[in-house]
Amino acid sequence: MAQTPAVELDVRGRTVRVSSPDRVVFPERGLTKLEVVQYFLDVGDGILGALLHRPTTLERWPKGVFEGARMATRQDSSGDAFYQKRVPQGAPGYVETSRIGFPSGRTADEVAPTELAVVAWAANLGTLTFHPWPVVRDDVDNPDQVRIDLDPQPGTDFADAARVAPHVRELLAEHGLEGFPKTSGGRGLHVFVPIEPEWSFTDARRAAIAFGRELERRLPDDVTMKWWKEERGSKIFVDYNQMARDRTIASAYSIRSNPRATVSAPLTWDEVPDVHPDDFDVLTMPERFAAVGDLFAPLVAHAAPRYRIDSLLELAERQECEEGHGDLPYPPEYPKMPGEPKRVQPSKDRDRPR
Repeated sequence: MAQTPAVELDVRGRTVRVSSPDRVVFPERGLTKLEVVQYFLDVGDGILGALLHRPTTLERWPKGVFEGARMATRQDSSGDAFYQKRVPQGAPGYVETSRIGFPSGRTADEVAPTELAVVAWAANLGTLTFHPWPVVRDDVDNPDQVRIDLDPQPGTDFADAARVAPHVRELLAEHGLEGFPKTSGGRGLHVFVPIEPEWSFTDARRAAIAFGRELERRLPDDVTMKWWKEERGSKIFVDYNQMARDRTIASAYSIRSNPRATVSAPLTWDEVPDVHPDDFDVLTMPERFAAVGDLFAPLVAHAAPRYRIDSLLELAERQECEEGHGDLPYPPEYPKMPGEPKRVQPSKDRDRPR
């Protein structure tokens, strides 16, 4: 069968070439590569706002999301999809980058989108999900967002996360903060808080831990801060390590790699109890975006207002001094961090009291 010729799209004055435009990316929905690119253009101000000037890892599915497709890992690089942290070779000149540092001490030049054509170019490479850092490229060491990840554990789902959400909003307000919720595109719920870029990743993570611990104290039957899966139970896990350096969350408007082609959809707080992640996909999101606009516009780099996390850091200090709480485990790829507790699965800890 002859290959369909590439098409060229005018993306706000920039020509972007889409190769193999009729390649099916989502077989269950019959969605082609060209339709995926067009989706990102339809929500253009939203996806660009979510990525603007931010170092961004590209989650690429060049063969599409087909049955049996799997992600490559450090242990097995033979997967059908992969995360690309370094700017791809041959990127056009308008693709700008940002140099970021990993916990290992290595560095990489990541894509840092400055215009919508960069998003379309990345989508042509098979990028479905964009994973931006919570920093901007002129200040890569100081987050300008705190990201709260409500992660349903086995036995729970999005509805359980949605029931926790009003308590998240209330607790944020008590600390003078405003959060903006979105679906993860899967079972989870994310809340992003724009903050002044005055604190380190360590500070922002400490604030997230303090927030999660207080939420767990108030909702002990519904929320957990346990890092080890075997200890979490059927609760909503507040994944505090999403604020560790080099950990990222799928951006608003990103497409998720599932058969339905769901997307990460910004919400109003009033909508949270009544929606389901499947309500938002590549086919439905453009109409919603045209109707409600970009609900995540307050998160765009350098937008105002931005909030301070002094109150959460004071809460962390009280938790540590008065309640004896210390740090929590870091992700497994991290070097041992100062003050971090022993990083060993409890069931395999020989020194743990039985």
